[in-house]
Amino acid sequence: MPTCQKCNEKWTWKQTIKKATFTFSGGMTCPYCNEKQYVTMASRKKGSIYAIFPLFAFLLNVFFDISLGIAIVLAVTSALVIIAINPMLVELSNEEEPLF
Repeated sequence: MPTCQKCNEKWTWKQTIKKATFTFSGGMTCPYCNEKQYVTMASRKKGSIYAIFPLFAFLLNVFFDISLGIAIVLAVTSALVIIAINPMLVELSNEEEPLF
């Protein structure tokens, strides 16, 4: 779970889901000290790599002749698993890192 870099409090899974997963703006406010925290670039890269995994279910459909229904179930299941573990991969920083 992510830890606030200002107050060193560990965020809960639920807090992280609310703040990190559904926040599209630059930063998130720490629920403990109300300081702005930013997701690190390394954490963003990990998240984007894992976000591709559900698409592999459709590639299995093409290469191994799996039915479309099974491919959809695999894609949805893998997406739910990734959403569930994503808060454990989030790392926070006091400063916003540039995208490039």
